[in-house]
Amino acid sequence: MSARRLAILGSTGSVGEQTLAVAADFPDRFRVVALGAGRNVEKLAEQVRRFRPERVSIASEAGERELRERLGDAADGLEIGIGSTGLEAVATHPADLVMAALVGAVGLGPTLAAVRAGRDVALANKEVLVMAGALVRREVAARGTTLLPVDSEHNAIFQALAGQRRQDVKRLLLTASGGPFRTWPAERIAGASKAEALNHPNWEMGAKITIDSASLMNKGLEVIEARWLFDMPPERVDVVVHPQSIVHSLVEFVDGSVLAQLGLPDMRVPIAVCLAHPERLPLDLPSLDLVECARLDFEAPDRERFPCLGLAYRALAGSEMAPAVLNAANEVAVQAFLDERIGFGGIPEVNRAVLDAHLTDRAGDKLEGLDDVLDADASARELARNLVQQQESA
Repeated sequence: MSARRLAILGSTGSVGEQTLAVAADFPDRFRVVALGAGRNVEKLAEQVRRFRPERVSIASEAGERELRERLGDAADGLEIGIGSTGLEAVATHPADLVMAALVGAVGLGPTLAAVRAGRDVALANKEVLVMAGALVRREVAARGTTLLPVDSEHNAIFQALAGQRRQDVKRLLLTASGGPFRTWPAERIAGASKAEALNHPNWEMGAKITIDSASLMNKGLEVIEARWLFDMPPERVDVVVHPQSIVHSLVEFVDGSVLAQLGLPDMRVPIAVCLAHPERLPLDLPSLDLVECARLDFEAPDRERFPCLGLAYRALAGSEMAPAVLNAANEVAVQAFLDERIGFGGIPEVNRAVLDAHLTDRAGDKLEGLDDVLDADASARELARNLVQQQESA
């Protein structure tokens, strides 16, 4: 059996690095042929030396010069692209699977390019479906490609649905850890510091997704993603808070049966499920000890204290472009919080105001193409930036 060729978008990020770690553990099974990165030239150079890809991408011309300097003779024969064009070249490079692990809106163009080139995609970049779920689904159907979900929650549902008839599914239940503020009162949440928001109790993730987890926006984005991944109406996608993060998600069927996928919180598991699908890899990970877990708790999410979750459902009900608008506002607001320009409570305020403005003017709008998404994204970001400035000056 020949090695499966992998192209990785976002190779220097958390999911990208863990994908490379899994691939390195099974060198006879996987060959890394293309890597797309942002500005971390040092880490990309290390990856090139170790995995010897045929093509890479870096964010800027200065980064490309630095990469060549760091690599020296190792750069001979290596194709190096720059910016969005470079990422699309990585996405369409001959490969058996593209790991889409970029963060935010930047991943939409390259992932669509991969699908249009007929590549199967392992999707960790949830914003792709949040921004353009209807468009991506149409492209996947037209090209006959496969989307494999990498997010632990969606991957759990993917596993639970294996061998099941979709018409027998009653609802999907996404689990949420509740983040660091699960038991905090609303006033304290609004005044939370950057350090407090970045202190996730269960997972080690990048800064943006960690803040989204603290606000439950991450779970709202996952509801939107699940709606498109599994072609499920929003009213049949529910969220339940599960602080231990052992049950990664559940599927309820029409006969009352519920199937859950359990495991220790380690992203290498869903990554490996996607890389080897339909097989499984023998990962060197500890077994789940149910006796040691002792108890598993579940509770309903509090939308009063975590309003971002409700905004996601509103966006799904509003228009095909509303999720893209909400995502854009959230990216601007989260970055402003990380830059300590606004408080944590300012994130849902910005998100709500931008979404309200869109739904007032364009409720019911259909998503016709990529330009529609990009236009909605750009206008939402401009409004969000203005609202951030207003909060700063208040």
